[in-house]
Amino acid sequence: MNKAVHDGIWSGTWVAERLGVELVGGGELTGLLGLALRRNPKRAHLLVSHVLGKHVPQSPSVVYGHGLALGRRVRDLLGEDEAARAVVLGYAETATGLGHSVADGLGAVPYLHSTRRPVPGVRPAGGFEESHSHATSHLLLPEDPGLLATSGPLVLVDDEFSTGSTVLNTIRDLHARHPRTRYVVVALVDMRSAADTARLDDFARAIGARVDLVAAASGTVRLPEGVLAKGQELVARYEKAAPHAQEPAASPAPHPPGQVVRVGLDWPRGLPDGARHGFTPAHRERLERALPAMADRLARALPPGARRILVLGCEELMYAPLRLAHELERTTGAEVRFSTTTRSPVLAVDDPGYAIRSRLVFPAHDDPADGPGERYAYNVADAGFDAVIVVVDSAADTPSLHAPGGLPARLAAHTPHVLLTVVPSYVPALAQEPRPARGARESQESPPMLPEPLRGPAFSSYAPEEVGWLLQDLSDVTLEAPTEEREEAIQSGGAHYAESLPVEYQPSDQYQELFHAALGASAGRLAQAVGAVTELVLAERSPRPVLVSLARAGTPVGVLMRRWAAFRHGLELPHYAVSIVRGRGIDANALRWLAAHHDPADVVFVDGWTGKGAITRELAEAIRAFEETGGATGFDPEIAVLADPGSCVRTYGTREDFLIPSACLNSTVSGLVSRTVLRADLVGPRDFHGAKFYRDLAGADLSNVFLDTVAARFGEVTDAVEVTVKELLAGDRAPTWAGWAAVERISEEYGIHDVNLVKPGVGETTRVLLRRVPWKILARAGAGADLDHVRLLAGQRGVPVEEVAALPYTCVGLIHPRFTRGATGADGKAVAL
Repeated sequence: MNKAVHDGIWSGTWVAERLGVELVGGGELTGLLGLALRRNPKRAHLLVSHVLGKHVPQSPSVVYGHGLALGRRVRDLLGEDEAARAVVLGYAETATGLGHSVADGLGAVPYLHSTRRPVPGVRPAGGFEESHSHATSHLLLPEDPGLLATSGPLVLVDDEFSTGSTVLNTIRDLHARHPRTRYVVVALVDMRSAADTARLDDFARAIGARVDLVAAASGTVRLPEGVLAKGQELVARYEKAAPHAQEPAASPAPHPPGQVVRVGLDWPRGLPDGARHGFTPAHRERLERALPAMADRLARALPPGARRILVLGCEELMYAPLRLAHELERTTGAEVRFSTTTRSPVLAVDDPGYAIRSRLVFPAHDDPADGPGERYAYNVADAGFDAVIVVVDSAADTPSLHAPGGLPARLAAHTPHVLLTVVPSYVPALAQEPRPARGARESQESPPMLPEPLRGPAFSSYAPEEVGWLLQDLSDVTLEAPTEEREEAIQSGGAHYAESLPVEYQPSDQYQELFHAALGASAGRLAQAVGAVTELVLAERSPRPVLVSLARAGTPVGVLMRRWAAFRHGLELPHYAVSIVRGRGIDANALRWLAAHHDPADVVFVDGWTGKGAITRELAEAIRAFEETGGATGFDPEIAVLADPGSCVRTYGTREDFLIPSACLNSTVSGLVSRTVLRADLVGPRDFHGAKFYRDLAGADLSNVFLDTVAARFGEVTDAVEVTVKELLAGDRAPTWAGWAAVERISEEYGIHDVNLVKPGVGETTRVLLRRVPWKILARAGAGADLDHVRLLAGQRGVPVEEVAALPYTCVGLIHPRFTRGATGADGKAVAL
C-alpha cells in the first residue's frame, strides 16, 4: 500500500484498464504516482502521489527528503544571493507540508501557505481560485503584510503542475499587487501538455518576468475522449454495487476497539503551528530545538512493543506532524509512516492495482467556513498499524472530533491504540475581531500565544491523559515562605495568600500510616461518591462533559470522575485544571482557552468539597464578570463536588462531612503540584496563573496510589451508585447554604468576626493545620476515625481540640484571628486568646 508499484503491479493499473488513462513520460512517473477516481465534476481521475504524505502513508524521511531535494535545486537555480531574498508560497491543502520542506531545503527564507480557513481580523493579502480542485478558494493571510511585498524571487510550490492554471491565477493576482522579475514554480510532477507550457511562457513574457520550473519528474496524462463522463459513471456504478467497500468494517480480531489517549506535546509558546500566517527562519530554529523533546513525549506514550506507527496530520496541518513523524522515525527505530486527512472524496477499491485501497469517513471538526461536511483518511483502515498518532491543531479539537463518529473513534475501530496530540492554533496579534460564534462558544478568539496545557510527566506526576494544567510552570521560582510570616502578611493586608506558597509539609511516619489507614477505610465510600457525582453530571449537565477541576483540591476528584466515565461508559472525557483565587476570581485566560477549544456549555467545574461555599460564590461572581467584560457566554458556574456538607451546590456525590484522604496531604497527593500562585510580577495579563511542580518530592508521592486505590473499588460500588443516583435525582437538592449560616454563627460566638478565618469540614480543617496558623479546632462530639489525622496534627502544633455537641460539621478549623509573630512562642505554636 506504500508503493506505486507493489509486487510488480502499478497502482494505476485499475484506472488505466477501465478508462484508458495513460501516464506518458519517464519510468520515474509510475514510481511516484498511482491513479484513482474521484467524485469531482471537473476531473474524473486523481494522480495519487506516493511521496507526498497525503493519501498514501509513506516513510516521513521519504516525504521530507523529496521536499528538501527540490528546495536545494531551487537554491542552485537561483544562486546564493537570490535564494537568500526568496519567499516560498505553498498551496493548501495538499502542498502545505511540501512547500514547507522546499523552504527548508532552500535556506533561511520565510514561508507562507494559502488557506481555506478564514481568520477574522486578518486581512487577506491575496486570493485565487484552483479550478479543478474539490475546494477552490484560496486565501493568503500573512501576519506580516510585507511578507509578499518584497522584490525577491517568489517560489510557488504545488504537488503537481497539471495545467498551470492555478499558478497563473496566483501570479496574476500577486503580480498586480507587488510586481517582481523572478518566479520559480516547484512541483513533484510536471504533467502539463505542450499547449499549457506555451501558455505559461506567453504569460511570463506578457508581465515581463522570468518563470522557471523545478520538478522531480515530468510527463503528461493522456485522456481519451469522454473520460470525464465515463469516470463519473464508473464511480457511481462501483459505489452502488459495492457500497461497503468504501467503509471497511472494524476488524473483529485481533483486538477490540482501541482506546484514545491524549498526549501533551509542550509545543513552544508562540511558535506557529504551520505557515497559514507565515513561518520565519527564527520560527524554524525554535522548532528544530523543540522537536527532540516533543517526539520523546510521543515515543514514551506509545504502547510497549509498537513497531508499526502512523502519524496522521489534519488537512492543512501537514508540516508539524511530518516533522514529528520524521523525528520519531529517526530516534525510535520503529517503522513510522506519515499521511494526513483530506477534504477530497475519492473512490476506494481494495485492489493492488488501485492507489486508494480503503477509506474512513468522518465529519469535519474545525468549524470550516464552507460549513459541515465529510472528511476522509485513506489507506489507513486495516493497514496493520500498532498505533496511530493523530495530530490536530487546537481549532480542530472540537466536540465533533470527539463524537462517536469522529476521527479518533473511526480510527480506534481499526487499530489498538490511538494517541491524540493537539498543537495550539497560532492566532496573529492583529486578529482582534470576533470570529463567528459556534453555538455557545466564545465569540472572541483566545488571546494570541496562550500555550497548550501542561501535562505530566513534564509537569505533575499524573499521566498526560489524566489532566491538562492550564497553568504556567513556576517551578524555578522561590515562592515558599514560613507559615507565621505568611499569616501575618495576609491578616495585615500586606500580601494576598496567593502571592506566596507555604513550605510543603512533610508528614511523619505516624501521619503517613494514618493516611493509608484512612484511605483503606474510605476508598469504597469515595468510589461511590465519585460514581454518583459523575452520573449526575452525565445525566443533567452534558453527555460528554469537559471536566475542569479547580486546582488543586479538585484535581484528584476530576481525575477520578474521568476514570469513572471511562470505566462505566467507555468515555474519554477531557479534563483540565484551572486556578481560582479567593478575592481575585478564576483565571480568565484559562476560560478564554477553554472557550476556544470547547463549548462552554459542556464545561463542568469540579472541586473536592464545599465548606461554607466561598469558592462557590467566587466562581459565580467571576463567571458573571467574565461575561460582562466580553468573555464567552455559556459557562455554568455551579460546581460539581465529591462532598457538599455546606449544602452549597446541587451536583454532589454526598452531603456527609467525611474524610477525603486527598485532603490529608499537600502536593504529594495532588500530582506533586503546588497551590496556585497569582502575583503581578510573575503573571502577566495574558498569562495563566502559576504553580510549581515539586519533582524533588517524587519519592514521597502518593498521588497515583490514592487514585488507583479508589478506582479499584469502582466495580464493587456500581449497584450502590445506581441506587444513590436515583435517590439524588428524585430528591430535593436545592442548596440551603446551611454551612454559611453555621460559619457566621461560629465566627460571632468565638469573637472572630471574619468568616474567612473559619474553615468548616474535615478537608478545610486539615488545610488550616497544614498551611495556616491555627487557633483551635472544633470537633463534633463523638467524631471517630475521620479525625485521627486532625488530632495528630493538632497535637504536633500544640493546638487545642474542643468538642462541641451540636456542630453541623465533623470539625471546624479556626485560624488565629489576630495573629502576629509576637503572639506565638519561639516554637511557633499558637496560643489561645
